[in-house]
Amino acid sequence: MAQITNLPAGSPALPETRTDEGVFLVSFIFVLLIALAAQVLFLDWRTWLPGAEGEKSLIKGVRTGVYTFMSHLN
Repeated sequence: MAQITNLPAGSPALPETRTDEGVFLVSFIFVLLIALAAQVLFLDWRTWLPGAEGEKSLIKGVRTGVYTFMSHLN
C-alpha cells in the first residue's frame, strides 16, 4: 500500500511554489517589455539574454532568458 507523507512547505520535493511563480511572472513581464522595446528599435536583444541566442520566437526567447535568470537565484 502507498504511504502518504506530509512534507514541509519549503521542501525541495514539492513542485514550484507561489513565490517561484510570482518571481517568474514579474521577471517574464520585465524581460518581455525590454525585448519588445528592442524589437521595435530593431536591436538584437537575444544576445543580451543568456540561453536565448538560438531561439527564433520572441516568447520562447524571453522564457529561456527568464529561466536562465531564475537558475542564478537558487
